[in-house]
Amino acid sequence: MKNPSLHPALKLMLIGLVFMASSAAFAQNDSAKVARYYEDALKRFELRDYPGAIIQLKNSLQADPNQLSVHLLLGKALMANSEVALAEVEFTEAIRLGVNRAEVVVPLAEAMVAQGKQVAMFADVRLNPAGLPDRVRQKLLLVRASASSDIGDARGAMKAVEDARAINPSDVGSWLAEVPLRVRARQFKEAMAVVDQALKLEPNSGQAFYQKASILHVQGQIKAALAGYERSLQADDKNIDARLARAGILLDLNRTKDAQAEVDNLLRQAPNDPRGTYLRAQLADRAGDVSLAKESMKKVTELLDPVPIDFMRYRVQLLMLNGLAHFDLKELEKAKPYLEMAGRQLPNSPVTKLLAQIAMTEGNPVRASELLEIYLKSQPGDGQALMMLASAQMALGRYPKASSLLQDALQARDQPEFRTALGVSLMRGGKYGSATSELERAYKADPKQIYAGLALVDLYLRAGQLTNAMQIADTLAKANPKNPSILVVQASARLRARDFAGARSGFEAALRLDDKLLPAKLGLAKVEVAARTFDAADRRLSEVLKEDERNVDVLFELATLYEAWGKNDRAFAFLERAVSASSRSQTRANYAMVAWQLRKGEPAAALSAASVLLSKLPDDVEALLVYAQTQQANNDLAGAKSTLTNASRVAAYDVRILERIARAQLDAKDLPGAAYSLDKALSDSPNDLAAMALMSTVELMQGDSAKAERRARQVVSAYPKAAIGYGLLADVATARGQTAAAIEGLRRAHDIEKSQATLLRLFKALATQDGGRSAIELALAWLKTRPGDAEVQKALGDAYARTGDFAAARRSYEAAISLRPNDAEALNNLANVLIHQKDRGAVAMAERALAQDNRNAGIVDTVGWAYYNAGDKDRALQLLRDARLRNPDNPDVRYHLAVVLAQTGRQSEAREELDAALKFTRFSNAQNARTLLATLR
Repeated sequence: MKNPSLHPALKLMLIGLVFMASSAAFAQNDSAKVARYYEDALKRFELRDYPGAIIQLKNSLQADPNQLSVHLLLGKALMANSEVALAEVEFTEAIRLGVNRAEVVVPLAEAMVAQGKQVAMFADVRLNPAGLPDRVRQKLLLVRASASSDIGDARGAMKAVEDARAINPSDVGSWLAEVPLRVRARQFKEAMAVVDQALKLEPNSGQAFYQKASILHVQGQIKAALAGYERSLQADDKNIDARLARAGILLDLNRTKDAQAEVDNLLRQAPNDPRGTYLRAQLADRAGDVSLAKESMKKVTELLDPVPIDFMRYRVQLLMLNGLAHFDLKELEKAKPYLEMAGRQLPNSPVTKLLAQIAMTEGNPVRASELLEIYLKSQPGDGQALMMLASAQMALGRYPKASSLLQDALQARDQPEFRTALGVSLMRGGKYGSATSELERAYKADPKQIYAGLALVDLYLRAGQLTNAMQIADTLAKANPKNPSILVVQASARLRARDFAGARSGFEAALRLDDKLLPAKLGLAKVEVAARTFDAADRRLSEVLKEDERNVDVLFELATLYEAWGKNDRAFAFLERAVSASSRSQTRANYAMVAWQLRKGEPAAALSAASVLLSKLPDDVEALLVYAQTQQANNDLAGAKSTLTNASRVAAYDVRILERIARAQLDAKDLPGAAYSLDKALSDSPNDLAAMALMSTVELMQGDSAKAERRARQVVSAYPKAAIGYGLLADVATARGQTAAAIEGLRRAHDIEKSQATLLRLFKALATQDGGRSAIELALAWLKTRPGDAEVQKALGDAYARTGDFAAARRSYEAAISLRPNDAEALNNLANVLIHQKDRGAVAMAERALAQDNRNAGIVDTVGWAYYNAGDKDRALQLLRDARLRNPDNPDVRYHLAVVLAQTGRQSEAREELDAALKFTRFSNAQNARTLLATLR
């Protein structure tokens, strides 16, 4: 008899009963074991043994997969062990099993943020702060603040922090969460105030000490930062971030033994932390252990390469580490995506320099320049970046650009070699005063900075400081007696000092060391030109030219010789030959030819020379700017506008170059062109302060005050700590005739930036109000603490003079002159005051002003008027005629001339001058002019 078969449905039911019985039996027999797993895991979690806790929790779930508390703790342990994707799975399972949302929202949000899911986190309805208990809502808001900051929503981040703080202002968390937001915005003062508040609330907070140290660190206050990290570790020796930062500083300070101990400690705590592994590689490299360095770098990449890129998207430190590791391993293609992503998150971080270096290696100086320009906007003192940018710009032939961007190189890091580079770049940009200051500091700090010394000699010679030039040149030559190039510099200094014998001796000494040294041969010719022994110079240069008849430098010196000799035809012929001999890459003679023609008053020839230059450099911005200048000299404004438009096109998106072009377009009266160039600049650099400000000015010049105002308010919003935005708003208000609003804007600007410039703008506006009393009070308050400000002293004198208080005006002008004895404007104004006071010293004072600026019509007028009041009508008439010819549109000058003409019997001529003057309805002597004219009818 066959066994009866079970119905399939019944069979399934029985199997279910069997498993239910088994589960029940297990639950009954092993519940204590499950509880022991959980309790042991909890202890391990509290002791930060996260791997051990994870193992025990997984053991517990094998016994019973529906334990909600185990899923929740496992998620937290996985989070602590940096296994964030798995942590999110566990938190999601806990929610499925019915955990209260308040128990899981914060760690779930943190898990999503750690994976780069910031946007998804905001969209997840489970993570809405509404309806949560205050304590939980506060923590969730702080996570959201961090996520907002990650995605570039600074306003949203700050709003979340403020909402969290409103819940519990005494909780230290919201204060600490604000610190990285402030640091990211480079608001270091505000960041420090916030962290100080956190320490008031929790005086022994290791995290607060760490944040404070990090603020100091990013500002370059290394010693203070180091002490801060040490204080943080005293409060919490498990703070890996503080230990990493401390190790990094010790490494930078070359305290390798201390750094090694710190890294060893760190790797004992976290053996697979790629940051510690990277530092180990750096230490090995310092120690010359190439094998260990490479092995450590390789481990960094092995730890990070498998990590999904979304996980690291907002974990900038990990992106940078993996990029740096690949970079050091010379795996540039692998390094690029990590560094580029890091660069997008922190565009002003040092990682930008690596991207620029990669771009240069790939032969792309344009990209390198773009990266470094962005970086240097926030890190102007990074000498290494500056040197890299200079190299990139030189590769593009943009020498002025390279020089201008090096201007602020050493504000953050003072190293002699960097200061030398800054000084040289400033010198090439024609900023000789600033260049001299920087090079002096570099040379004083390190006399071995030969290039700084050589550049200083050149600058001193330019400034006529022969003693200083000779002193440094002699020091350099003494230290380097076998260096012919230095001997040439020394000889050149002696030449400028008109020590012809010494210069000749120096150049000859250089030639004994190197008989083919062309600069020494040219130097000897310059000695002969300076000594006006032109025949000897001619013979020497002609002899040198025989060696190479197309040597551009020799031809150029021959042109210089013949111009000095007064033989302009021959000078021009040799300049033409220099132009002809110049290769496509040699453009000095071309630029000189344009300058020659402009100097000689031959704009058409200058335009032709500029055309040749432009044919060599058709897409060079500098050449286009020169060409546009010659077009303007030929009254071809339409052509200049077209050329500048082309310059704007070839400048790509270089904001500084585009700004220069826009200013040239304003000179050419091309407002639409200037607006176009600035709009292009702002499309790539929308928050560039200088470009935004100039665009607001252009919009106002175009008559669109509404647009100018919007732009000005954008400047204020983007740069609330900068005065310029409020100054622009004042310009708009002035254009609209809104005097009160203009003054308010200028007050705001001056409150933000207590500078002479902001004060004088406010002073000028106030001078038109309440009889100038407010302006005078403002200036007096300023001078109370800054009595050495000559410009404000002059402005105060002007204000007193306008009110008729000539005694006070005299005191102010005299104070200004005591500070700047050769200030033509102050001397002139004081002379006018003395005229009003009928002081006999007026003539002498006016003559002093004239000696400083004999082409200034206003000063010539003052001297003439002083002589008239002193009774010398003949001298007065001579000078006042001169002034009138220089500036016929000045009604006061014409009135003064009319007075003297009338006094000397020239009534008809006097009437003509008065009629011309009175066409100007408002001027200081208008009523006097009418009265005098009535007597002459």
